[in-house]
Amino acid sequence: MNTKNITDMTVGSPARHILKFALPLLIGNFFQQLYNMVDSIVVGNFVGKNALAAVGTCSSMNFLFFSLSSGLAIGIGIIVAQYFGAKDKKNVRSTIANSFYVLISASLVVSTLGILLAPALLRLLATPDNIIGDSITYMRTTCAGIIGIAFYNGAASILRALGDSRTPLYFLILASIVNVVLDLTFVLSLGLGVFGVALATIIAQAISAASCLLYAYRRVPYFRLNKEELRPHRAIIAKSFRLGVPMALQNSMIAISCMVLQSVVNSFGDTVMAAFTITNRVEQIVQQPYSSLGAALTTYSGQNIGAGKIDRVKKGFAQCTLIALVFSLLLIPLAYLFGHRIVGIFVRENDVIEIGYKALRITSLCYFGLGMIYVPRALLNGCGDTAFAMINGGSEVICRILFSQLLIRIPALGYWAIWITTGATWAVTALVCVARYFQGKWKTKSIVKQT
Repeated sequence: MNTKNITDMTVGSPARHILKFALPLLIGNFFQQLYNMVDSIVVGNFVGKNALAAVGTCSSMNFLFFSLSSGLAIGIGIIVAQYFGAKDKKNVRSTIANSFYVLISASLVVSTLGILLAPALLRLLATPDNIIGDSITYMRTTCAGIIGIAFYNGAASILRALGDSRTPLYFLILASIVNVVLDLTFVLSLGLGVFGVALATIIAQAISAASCLLYAYRRVPYFRLNKEELRPHRAIIAKSFRLGVPMALQNSMIAISCMVLQSVVNSFGDTVMAAFTITNRVEQIVQQPYSSLGAALTTYSGQNIGAGKIDRVKKGFAQCTLIALVFSLLLIPLAYLFGHRIVGIFVRENDVIEIGYKALRITSLCYFGLGMIYVPRALLNGCGDTAFAMINGGSEVICRILFSQLLIRIPALGYWAIWITTGATWAVTALVCVARYFQGKWKTKSIVKQT
């Protein structure tokens, strides 16, 4: 068996395993963000702020539909990690085989819903008439490519569960380069506007999915399945949905709350909408180290809980918390000193740049809260405590809706209430996540022990 990139995290230094695993994830996540970043930069600079606002208003909606399939991919990865940690090769293969049925069915349903419901949902967000046409086009086109997202996430999640975080990175880099080239070609050469950047994105995503699956089949024997192994296995499919659905619903609830916040943003007009779109893009970049750290901790905790090594899971949590704190403190002066230039990358209008810069100064003070959503949530997920995902998602929904509706009514705050809502939501949700960790219920949630 080719074990070059496969890592057993149940032995050795926790910090070394986590950081070594997280680095390729971090690089990959940055390239993943190039999809949205390049879309926004190309649209903002070469089409205009209205088109940028149209792309931005779809962000929360796309997150809703993408999360329904990506949550299942994460659940599948958790099952593989726990079986791998328990040295149960048979069930690792069975989980991989049945993941195809789970991902195909989920992505087809979600893609169809996104395409059909796009106009109604965007009008529900109070999308202005002057951008709703472009918004519908962008959302429908990206939803058509959900199957590519689902299969890349599924293959990448399984490879990462086996301790290989490097291979998915290579295909993300390739897809990101393709996305940049196609964005410029479709927008500048062919004049396809918003449709062009959406089309470029789904083509790039399809390439990353096909490449990752082909590599896995050729180089990882777990993926070379025989006819008997490819038969549907009800128990494995049920476990995939039991772990994946709560996380998908968590992200869906978060997306719905973001949609509520987006409707508040839309009420202030296209200038604030464009500034909000830019700060969202910047925050997506900021989240990548936290996300990478969390993904590494999910695999690490999944393998170790499967092996019954509770103390190693605790050490991993402590070390990841320290890393998140240091990184968060470093980001604050960067936002204050260079925020104006960062926002200026996306758009040329001075009024948008000024609002975006001040908004970044507000949210940067709450970045540690954002990090402490990712760290405990990742550990809990890896250990199989995915039921908490519903509680976690619910707390974030309540905070985002409650704060946005209350703070917006304070005249002195005006549209700054939007970004204060974001920071306050991170802080409260982080406290809920940390409290769940210290309750210790995750110690008894291993799927392996329930088998």
